Amino acid sequence: MNSTAASTAGTERTPHRVGLLDRFLMQGGIVITFLVIAVVATALIEPRFLNRLNLINMMRNFSFLLIPSLAQMLVMTAGGFDLSVGAVVAIASVVTATVMLVGSGYFPDAGVLLILLSLAAVVGVGVLVGSVNAWLVASFSLSPFMVTLAMMSVLVGIALYFTQGIPIYGVTDTFVSGVGRGQLLGLPVVLWVALAVLAGCIVLQRFTALGRHIYAVGSDERSARLSGVRTGRTLMAAYVLAGVLAALTGFLMTSRLGAGHATIGTTLALETIAAAVIGGVSLRGGVGRAEHVALAALFLAVVANAMNLVQVDSKYQTLVLGAVLIVALAIERLLLRRRQA
Repeated sequence: MNSTAASTAGTERTPHRVGLLDRFLMQGGIVITFLVIAVVATALIEPRFLNRLNLINMMRNFSFLLIPSLAQMLVMTAGGFDLSVGAVVAIASVVTATVMLVGSGYFPDAGVLLILLSLAAVVGVGVLVGSVNAWLVASFSLSPFMVTLAMMSVLVGIALYFTQGIPIYGVTDTFVSGVGRGQLLGLPVVLWVALAVLAGCIVLQRFTALGRHIYAVGSDERSARLSGVRTGRTLMAAYVLAGVLAALTGFLMTSRLGAGHATIGTTLALETIAAAVIGGVSLRGGVGRAEHVALAALFLAVVANAMNLVQVDSKYQTLVLGAVLIVALAIERLLLRRRQA
């Protein structure tokens, strides 16, 4: 009798322990563990990591990765991909510098006006690119992977043809000093912008009908349509938001670089997908939380900063990023099998 009770208790405790582990992993435990290990290891190996100037620089780089990663998360949660985020960043950078360069001839002393005009222009670019992506995917049932890959090629070609690979100068000093290098309450201005975008994404996902519809479309588009969700409009909203956020990233990166570059953002497609997957966004859609993606982006920023501090060759940095992505995909597959078991 006692042995039977002990055996029963043992079988009850094991699923409980497994359930707690699964819950921890599903609630961002993987990325939190990765982040803590990366921060502690870097601080021990390289004391310069905790230097204030280094931390400020890392926060800026984190911001430039966080915003497009949130864009990628929105599209992936809706069941798609957006390989054009890096190209949108590049074209937005070129547009920002061009508008400021041309506008300065008409409004030479209106730095704030030029900033607002260039921001309006890049938002328009983001809306246009996102709309075309969504229209092709939703109207013709084309593969999001192929559509956005083609869009990436088109945008990169336009940017390189327009600039001939030469940076476009003429960015206003107000923009560079106030946004790119500016600080507010001791933190970079671009970080505050990125945190505002993060807060907006969290509100969108948790408290709006659009957020619920994006999850529904990503989980099962047919069931969502039968439930009354306008799947075409939902996909349009997800891709347009992604395009706007990617364009905003290019706008902010221009403030940091002080010029428009057609060659920036070349690795952002891989980096944003890595941040999304490490942050728990499912490749099949319907799963993903903005705060977890933010932690994953911070983890990647810490890893990149650590490799720069110890002077690891940039080619090996790309190798490390690919290896981390493979590990994240393997973990996602193992968790899926555990839930289905």
